[in-house]
Amino acid sequence: MLSERRLEVLRAIVQDYVGTEEPVGSKALTERHSLGVSPATVRNDMAVLEDEGYIAQPHTSAGRIPTDKGYRLFVDKLADVKPLSTAERRAIHHFLDGAVDLDDVVARTVRLLAQLTRQVAVVQYPSLTRSTVRHVELLSLAPARLMLVLITDTGRVEQRLVDCPAPFTEGSLADLRARLNSRVVGRRFADVPKLVQDLPDSFEAEDRGTVSTVLATLMETLVEETEERLMIGGTANLTRFDHDFPLSIRPVLEALEEQVVLLRLLGEAKDAAMMVRIGHENAHEGLSSASVVSVGYGAGSEALAKLGVVGPTRMDYPGTMGAVRAVARYVGQILAES
Repeated sequence: MLSERRLEVLRAIVQDYVGTEEPVGSKALTERHSLGVSPATVRNDMAVLEDEGYIAQPHTSAGRIPTDKGYRLFVDKLADVKPLSTAERRAIHHFLDGAVDLDDVVARTVRLLAQLTRQVAVVQYPSLTRSTVRHVELLSLAPARLMLVLITDTGRVEQRLVDCPAPFTEGSLADLRARLNSRVVGRRFADVPKLVQDLPDSFEAEDRGTVSTVLATLMETLVEETEERLMIGGTANLTRFDHDFPLSIRPVLEALEEQVVLLRLLGEAKDAAMMVRIGHENAHEGLSSASVVSVGYGAGSEALAKLGVVGPTRMDYPGTMGAVRAVARYVGQILAES
């Protein structure tokens, strides 16, 4: 276990290196921070930190930089999540309040996160499999053709055309709409099939074929969107950190193009907790010099999806974690109120 003083020295090294981009020496630390000890003592503490693998010497200069292990200890023990300023909170409200639908919410969230953190922002769409039904609308387009509109609790809207085996009257349509909504509104998608399986039997014989066709289309809609959707933005921000990637930023850019990789990076959507993956903790080789900060968001207490940022390991972790958490909370509020 490191002593409190050595933890403070590590904290100071991380803060200075993130802020200056320059390896940090003992003389600079004692000048910039009130550590209460001499440069010689700080040099000794830095030697211990280096032996333990928390900092490293990038070249022959006297300065040291944090390692992945050092950043991990900083994030786990030393980093207080930085609260957003009044201006930043106002910017979040102003930027997201005008969103008109779910696609707009996600697009605005990506742009906002990229601007706030100056990193690459990634936002996962709320999954249909974790959604509940808000409303099912049935509209008559022709005597034997309907439109089914499924609206989820996250504001997602899915539309399908239904070609009926026989004409369906407006009265029968209104009856089906009412009975269907009475059974499925507020229920999880996974529960819907068993809730409506006996619904055709409650209709007159001549309408049962159409009711079954409508229900089959509804079932297809519930399971059709199995592929997770993502939106990414701010990739150009990586060019500002070109020197932070030992070889080039190309492996990072290639990794960001793979949706499966990004979903794995964000983590399981049902886990709403803040997650920080640093450098070699990322399984994908191309991201060994990058860090990922992500958190779940949703309407209510359960996370429906994840959002986060990808950037170099030399990252302002307290500020990034604060921004990611604040945006996730606000997006959750929008979904809850929509």
